[in-house]
Amino acid sequence: MRSWLRTRTAWWALLAIGLLPLAWLLWRTLADQLGANPAETLIRATGDWALRALCITLAVTPLRTVLGWPELARFRRLLGLLTFGYAALHLLCYAVFDMGLDGGDIARDIAKRPFILVGFSAFVLLLALAATSFNRAIRWLGAARWQVLHRAVYAVAVLAVLHFWWMRSGKRLYGEVLIYALILAALLSWRVLRRLKQRPA
Repeated sequence: MRSWLRTRTAWWALLAIGLLPLAWLLWRTLADQLGANPAETLIRATGDWALRALCITLAVTPLRTVLGWPELARFRRLLGLLTFGYAALHLLCYAVFDMGLDGGDIARDIAKRPFILVGFSAFVLLLALAATSFNRAIRWLGAARWQVLHRAVYAVAVLAVLHFWWMRSGKRLYGEVLIYALILAALLSWRVLRRLKQRPA
């Protein structure tokens, strides 16, 4: 298994799996299978998959450490870019279907509605992480500054859960929010505890 994870085939397999939700949404769109409110379905589905991809991305380091499989680290960048891709689609669906691509209306909506502002803030941070996810950016920023910047993914996790909670609270779908909150809390807590253990006594 570990030797297979080092292959290009494993990387392409993960990319294909990561794009399956998008393919499924495209098929449902073409087949007119999005229900009574297609716009809401697309906005919600792309947001859900962005949050799921974020959880999987944050799970890479704990799994790599616990299993002793350093090979998993090579997939973290791809998973991060998939997270950004679904978040970008989520924002695009909102901008097109809710706002009609009117920049002024979008700006006013971001300023007026806190859950939109929180979600947009998470996307801006994701954009910065995606733009600096390549080796050239690491060399340009320096490893230390790059690591500090990419710790912003923890802020993205908090903002994403808050955005998700605000979106679902109007429909009283708290159980789903709690599941994601617990997953992300566990992943972030693992990092905090690990860092505390690594500190010299």
